[in-house]
Amino acid sequence: MKQKKFQQLRRFTLIAAMLLFPVTIWYFSPYLIIMAAVQHIINGSCIVFALLFTLSIFFGRLWCGWFCPTGGMSECFAQFSPKEPVQGWRNYIKYGIWALWLCGVAASWLLGKGKLSVRPFFMTDHGISIANIYSYVIYYGIVLLFLIPAVVHGKRATCHYICWMAPFMVLGSRAGRALRLPQLHIRVKKDAAACTGCGNCRRHCPMAVDIPAQVKAGGSIRSAECILCGECTAACPAGLLAYSMAGRNSRDSGADNDKR
Repeated sequence: MKQKKFQQLRRFTLIAAMLLFPVTIWYFSPYLIIMAAVQHIINGSCIVFALLFTLSIFFGRLWCGWFCPTGGMSECFAQFSPKEPVQGWRNYIKYGIWALWLCGVAASWLLGKGKLSVRPFFMTDHGISIANIYSYVIYYGIVLLFLIPAVVHGKRATCHYICWMAPFMVLGSRAGRALRLPQLHIRVKKDAAACTGCGNCRRHCPMAVDIPAQVKAGGSIRSAECILCGECTAACPAGLLAYSMAGRNSRDSGADNDKR
C-alpha cells in the first residue's frame, strides 16, 4: 500500500510538471543555449542541464521518472500505444544527437562575441516561457515531437531515442559510480530465486526495461534506461525490489548497460 501511494505521488509530480511546461519550456531548450552562446550568455537551460548532470551523480535519472514535464507527457501518451518500443541500437541515437548539439554550442561560443554574463531568464517574459500566442506554435511542435514517436513506436519512445537531456544524466550517473559515491538505485533485496517470474515489473516499467533479466543478474537494476520511477518496486508481489542509497557492491560497480 505504501509503495502504491508513493507511485500516486510520482504521477502527481509528473502531471504537475507537464501542466507547468508552457511556463518552463525554455529552461529545457537546447536551441536557446546556442542563441545565448553566440552572445556569450549562460542562460537558464544551460544552468538546468548543468544541474541535471551534477544531481545525477547522486540521484541517477530520478528527474526523468519523477519531475520531467516531457516524461509526464510521454506517460500520458503511452495510453494510446502501451507497447514496448524496439530498443537496442536505437537507444544510442540520442547520444549522437547530443554530441552534434554540443559541438554546435561550442562552435557558437567560439565564434560568438560579447562579455560573459549569466542571464537565467534569457528570452523569457519575466521568467515565463510561453507569454504570447505565437510561442504556442513552438510549444505544440514539442508536444507532437513526443506524441508521434509514442504512438508509432510505443511508451516513452522519445525518451529512448532522441531525448537531449538523458545523456547528461546517464553520464553523471556513470561519473558517480566511477567515483564510488553513494548513489540512488533500485536494488534486489533478496536472492534472485525469490522471483516468481510473473513479469509484473516489466509490464509496469514505463521504460520497458527487462527487469527480470536484471534481477537474475543480481545486485541492482543497472540499465542506463532505468529512470528510477519505482514502478517495479510497487509491482513486485515478492517485494524483491527497493530503493537504496547505499554504495553498490563490486558486482554492480561496472558501467551501465543498455539491456532492456
